[in-house]
Amino acid sequence: MSAIVGICHLNHEPIAPELGIALLQQLQKYPADHIDAWHNEQVFLGCHAQWITPESVGESMPYHDPSSGLTITADAIIDNRSELFEKLQVPPANRKEITDSALILLSYKKWGNDAPKHLIGDFAFVIWDEHNRSLFGARDFSGSRTLYYARTKELFAFSTLIKPLLSIPGLNKQLNEQWMSEFLAIPITTEAVDLFTTVYKHIGQIPPSHTITVCNGELKFSRYSTFTYHTKLKLKSNEDYEEAFRDVFQSAVSSRLRTHRPVGANLSGGLDSGSVVSFAAKALREQNKRLHTFSYVPLEDFHDWTPKSRIANERHNIQSTVDHVGNIHEQYLNFPDQNSFTEIDEWLEIMETPYKFYENSYWVKGIYQQANALNLGVLLTGSRGNWTISWGPALDYQASLLRKLKWVQLAKESRLYSKELGIKQSRIWPILGKKAFPAMAKLMSRNSEPELPDLINPEFARKTNVYERLQQHGYDFWGNPFQDVYEVRKKQFEMLYYWNITGTVGCKQSLKYAVWERDATNDLRVIRFCLSVPEEQFVQNGFDRSLIRRSTKNYLPEDIRLNQKVRGIQGADGLHRMLPSWDVLIDELRQVVSDPLVSNYLNIVELKKALLAIEKNPRPEQVFETDFRILMRSLIFRRFIKKHA
Repeated sequence: MSAIVGICHLNHEPIAPELGIALLQQLQKYPADHIDAWHNEQVFLGCHAQWITPESVGESMPYHDPSSGLTITADAIIDNRSELFEKLQVPPANRKEITDSALILLSYKKWGNDAPKHLIGDFAFVIWDEHNRSLFGARDFSGSRTLYYARTKELFAFSTLIKPLLSIPGLNKQLNEQWMSEFLAIPITTEAVDLFTTVYKHIGQIPPSHTITVCNGELKFSRYSTFTYHTKLKLKSNEDYEEAFRDVFQSAVSSRLRTHRPVGANLSGGLDSGSVVSFAAKALREQNKRLHTFSYVPLEDFHDWTPKSRIANERHNIQSTVDHVGNIHEQYLNFPDQNSFTEIDEWLEIMETPYKFYENSYWVKGIYQQANALNLGVLLTGSRGNWTISWGPALDYQASLLRKLKWVQLAKESRLYSKELGIKQSRIWPILGKKAFPAMAKLMSRNSEPELPDLINPEFARKTNVYERLQQHGYDFWGNPFQDVYEVRKKQFEMLYYWNITGTVGCKQSLKYAVWERDATNDLRVIRFCLSVPEEQFVQNGFDRSLIRRSTKNYLPEDIRLNQKVRGIQGADGLHRMLPSWDVLIDELRQVVSDPLVSNYLNIVELKKALLAIEKNPRPEQVFETDFRILMRSLIFRRFIKKHA
């Protein structure tokens, strides 16, 4: 794991090494096992390395290969090493010690610009080809590692982080109103739909699934990875699908355990993280290692306000998983001195941009701090699980049966589902009707859906044409209850803007705390497998998420594996945590709604209404309500703007 930087002259003029050294020096605040650079007259490449894998220990990076004239600087962990060894005909005697960056370089020698198509893992890298006098770089398919760039009249530079690029002489540090308008107009945590842009007008990013080539003064981008949905896996029985799933998932999990340091994992009370932990603990037992798990729990004086279908404190369910799986050192963390308000400035520094995910910010950062204190190398997650391993929406599947008039199968699934949930079938049928025929349902309820307040100033929205741009990028506005969930899932893998924020958060946290976040539910092999599985494998006999439930028999306790009545909700005590500093928070929010510095960007009219609704009588359940959400996001946005005024 590394932060990488580089700079070259676009017209092949000599480059002063001092320019590259200045980039590298901007990374000094981050922990590093090794810092090095390579340069010639035309290019400077640097690496601020953190050694995570056994092969990376002692690695010299950047690496120059005199025979080929290629030099690489890389921030990468490659997971399909065995497959690549065979394709690249690496002698067995050399395989144990070969580094991931060396594998990338060998792949580039064999496949050229198509090399990223053959790589599975988390990576961002740049290769200098002295014979072609060109730079070639790539970012992994989901953007697990960041890669930014800047261009002036004469120079091209790249970096894992934004800040080094801001040090380039003559670079205009102007903020990007297009990016900011998308950030404010999109109501979910997605930052922007144009992933070539950043909050700075003259700093861009290489999007996930893309390569960049810099040659003869020109920058060319190309998307190398897309997903197909047409080929379906045909196996003989449920047991065959379950075995196939376990094989591919165990491979994904095991490849993410490759570190010379201890391994940790986020663990909630659900299926996704529980499955990751159960497969990881099994593999680690064979290595004589123990898995460290970290679980957020609410403050002790918090009174659960959530409905019966939700659990704010998942400790009982988590403990059930821990006891069943074994080989786990569990930790329950409530971070009593932290909340979303106190952590804003540090998160702004980490992210280098405004952010929206305040609800979970304090415990996400707290877990990284704890993982760092234990010297962990890897922190496992199951963030993408809802769209991959635990896919299977029961009601939407039944609605599809209704549309196809498959009455016998529909009657069976509806009856068993209502039995499992302990509710009458008569309560299910109206929901199925709306899901099966959304256009009719939308027409009938056209005037019944309340409009959600916008965070963006309407005039700023018009000035930037932001809503038109969002529609051009295929963005579906949040709050539409009539969306086809199968189309939503498809867009999750087609539209890269859904992926970018997760990778950005994980990458920048990892650099600060020297812990690499790794998500086995986001493995390319797992995604391709899950997209190929027939839908009837995901919903069966009254159970949603059927494939993962069946496949984890004996891996997870029955009360977790078969639970579909209640689900955990994280961050429910978020507002409760802020009550001791409530007056300070309200005072700053009043400054937000009266500050001319942000009034051109923010919807002050709606913010004033929201402030009036919460300031006098705060209730814990408001933490997830729109009024509180837009106020917190406006406060974070203003803090960022003030830092750059």
